[in-house]
Amino acid sequence: MADQMQWANALSTRPSLEAAVADVVQRAVSSLTAPADLGLVFISSAFTSEYSRLLPLLAEKLSVPVLIGCSGGGVIGTTDKGQTQELEAEPALSLTLAHLPRVNIQPFYIVAEELPDLDGPPNAWLDLVGVPSSPTPQFILLSGSFSSGINDLLQGLDFAYPGSVTVGGQASGGGGRIALFCNDRLYREGTVGLALTGNIVLETIVAQGCRPIGKPLQVTKADRNIIIELDEQVPLVVLRDLIGSLSDEDRMLAQNSLFVGVAMDEFKLALQQGDFLIRGILGVDPSAGAIAIGDRVRPGQRLQFHLRDAEASAEDLELLLQQYQDQSASEPSAVAALMFSCLGRGEGLYGKPNFDSQLFRRYFHDIPIGGFFCGGEIGPVAGSTFLHGYTSVFGICRGLGSRE
Repeated sequence: MADQMQWANALSTRPSLEAAVADVVQRAVSSLTAPADLGLVFISSAFTSEYSRLLPLLAEKLSVPVLIGCSGGGVIGTTDKGQTQELEAEPALSLTLAHLPRVNIQPFYIVAEELPDLDGPPNAWLDLVGVPSSPTPQFILLSGSFSSGINDLLQGLDFAYPGSVTVGGQASGGGGRIALFCNDRLYREGTVGLALTGNIVLETIVAQGCRPIGKPLQVTKADRNIIIELDEQVPLVVLRDLIGSLSDEDRMLAQNSLFVGVAMDEFKLALQQGDFLIRGILGVDPSAGAIAIGDRVRPGQRLQFHLRDAEASAEDLELLLQQYQDQSASEPSAVAALMFSCLGRGEGLYGKPNFDSQLFRRYFHDIPIGGFFCGGEIGPVAGSTFLHGYTSVFGICRGLGSRE
């Protein structure tokens, strides 16, 4: 087994940080039959005052060459009975350990001030991360607040590492206090990350939790993030007509849960659920009838209005899980998953705990899952990486060496 990839996760709800650390280390280490090469740790914001104690406590009990992690408004992990739990707003600690033969693991820490110019050469990004573009790396990113330059970082990685896959999330915490961990260092801002190359495949499911309403529309006039014309009509008039055509239930939903989906493939004729990047509506100009959204938009792009609720969110995730299962039936089995879920999902959305992770489990039996509830989720849509909201991103890990 030492020459095969192994993953383990342990989750503890012990209210004492010392007890929680001892619990997760003992269980995760004992689940592996070979030394761990990588650790990922997620700590609940219920431990906010004790973030600085986590790494010293782990170092006393765990020897692992590379360790990254962060704080979360909730943490996700696997119990000693093999069940996945999403623990929100209570003390919890999730530790994932991986034995990764023939995988190169490069940790890095980046602050916004270090980011190269997006118009510059890719070499500047390669130097920043410290990893060549070939073989293609897979990235896991844990970032601080919106001021951490995360959008520029995602664009830069896509540019410098074509074909790479990036997943992760923004740390969250109590009262705005967050923690990022990289080996023996605690950071309060910036981005910690991993570049993984070699015998590893990272695949993604990005569930944005919406369903389309109406029909696709073309942006005919726009300025930055403001839609001035849709199909050569006033956007607000188009939207009012659409809402007027909805059922009473959807009309109520549109008052608080209306979003815009921007089509990511300019050439795809028949757009379906999952073909869109979901963005929020920031505001409307009643006099001009323009609509501002949470991303840049340009003439020629197609978009479609979307609604989000618990039912739409569940259907969206199930659809993506089925698609993944159909497409990967002949591939080597998944050995682990990382889950990055929005603070706006979980029990607050579904009215019951563990919904997303249990649905995921129905398709992926008996693999360890670890993760946290994020302030923003990182994952690809149509080959480009974005920062999302209200999304669950799953990073699914497989080895190359087990291919037939």
